[in-house]
Amino acid sequence: MLTITDVSRRSGIASSALRFYEERGLIASERAGSGHRRYHRSVLRRIAFIAFAQRIGLTLEEISAELTKLPADRVPSRRDWSKLSGEWAKRIDERISELQRLRSGLTECIGCGCLSIDRCSLANPADVAGRKGPGPRYWLG
Repeated sequence: MLTITDVSRRSGIASSALRFYEERGLIASERAGSGHRRYHRSVLRRIAFIAFAQRIGLTLEEISAELTKLPADRVPSRRDWSKLSGEWAKRIDERISELQRLRSGLTECIGCGCLSIDRCSLANPADVAGRKGPGPRYWLG
């Protein structure tokens, strides 16, 4: 069993975040006689999974839903984790495409309405993008 300090040190996640994850039901601990939290080593894998899932853009609600797919009666196997994370390839590809689109638009007209870049008159004549709503319309879609 690991203390919250041990888990924080090994996972790189702040103790306050670990307590938050526990409040949200993403991880679980047992209480020692002193009332201090104690975690099974397997929680390190769950925390790594949470951190990875957040990096690819999953919300905590989505992460919670994904974690419920893991077996409750045993420590998840490599196959369990692989099956779970393998479904994310499409989401990662979508994020890569979005980031590439954002990168290519950094020096172009983004449809924000400023019309200050010389290309704006070609890409957004008379601020037609502004009729679609506020903000950088070409980035927001």
